This record gives sequence, structure tokens and C-alpha cells, in this order.
Amino acid sequence: MKIGLIGAGHIGSNLARLAIKNGDDVIISNSRDPETLADLVAELGPHAKAAWAKGAATEGDLVVVTIPLKNYQTVPVEPLEGKVVIDTMNYYPARDGHIADLDSGKTTTSELLQAHLPDSKVVKAFNSIFAGDLISTALPKGDPNRRTLPIAGNNAAAKMAVATLIDQFGFDVYDAGPLREGFRFQNGTPAYTMRANREQLIEALKKG
Repeated sequence: MKIGLIGAGHIGSNLARLAIKNGDDVIISNSRDPETLADLVAELGPHAKAAWAKGAATEGDLVVVTIPLKNYQTVPVEPLEGKVVIDTMNYYPARDGHIADLDSGKTTTSELLQAHLPDSKVVKAFNSIFAGDLISTALPKGDPNRRTLPIAGNNAAAKMAVATLIDQFGFDVYDAGPLREGFRFQNGTPAYTMRANREQLIEALKKG
């Protein structure tokens, strides 16, 4: 699989590392010239390359958006039509500025991205785990200490594709429901960054 990454920060870089380990190809981008990612691409090896965001969106079979929320409207729309898009973003008003519809609870971060990408299949995932934990807490399938990560989305097939990827990366998956339910594991909730098994995660989500 080719995985496009729009964003090359801590989460994006570690997802790229997991993807390469899983045997996938990655196309990674940031807000600057692709040449600024030369060191990361060299570390990742021959199955990685840098591109502009439009290139990552175009070439990726599945695309991860992992940028500051305030920049979500810069995500290319047309190249992502029909594609599964993983949203890792969280809302931090001190960084992103206040967004009235989020402050009032009228919408959620992933619903904002879905509205921006009306013909894409957005799935909320990887926003409830510290970047370092993506590497340090990944475990083989069947390990009794394996961590469970939540996802949310409106398209069942898209969620299944993302769940398969997360499983391959080293985590169990719990489907928290439609995209709106992503608020239950955003920053500030009991489930956020919680190292939990399935039962523990379910209890934490109820309090979200």
C-alpha cells in the first residue's frame, strides 16, 4: 500500500516509520519544500519519498492528515476524492485560535475536515496517543498487553481499512461509532493518551 502523509511532525514521522516497518511505501509532505524532509526520507529508506501535500494526496492509496487543526483548509480536496483519509488532529485553542463551532459543541474536528473533504471518507484515529507511544507501545497481535486505540467514522468500509492498518501497526482497535463520536477521545477526555485494553477504553469513552 502507498500511504500519503500530509504533515511530517512527531505523529506523521512515527506513522511513516510504522508504515515502512509494515512493508508499505510512504509519500510524506510538510508545509515547506520537500527538500526539507531529506534527512527523514534518508532515515526511512527506499520505500519513502517526499512530496508537496498535493503529491502525497494524489499518490497515497490511503492518506493521513496530521497537521495543526488551524491549517485544515489547506488540505488538497480534489486529489482526495473517494479516498480514505485518517484525521489525527486535535483542537488546541491556544495554538489554533478559537473556532466557535467547536467551542459550542456544534461540530467536531473530524466533522470540520469531512466538510472540507465532502467526497472523502474521513476516519478519526491516532489522535489519542502520544507520538512516542506509537513506537514504544506497539505489540504483536495476541499479546495480552496489547493496547487498544479508538476510531470513529461514518463509512464502515473506510473504518475497516483503517482498523486493518492499525492492527498491522501493533494495536487493537475499538470502533467508537460515527465520526461525531470522535469527541469522546479528543484531548481533555479520559480516553486521551490512555494506555488501555478494550474494556478499559470502553469505560473511558463513556465518560468522554
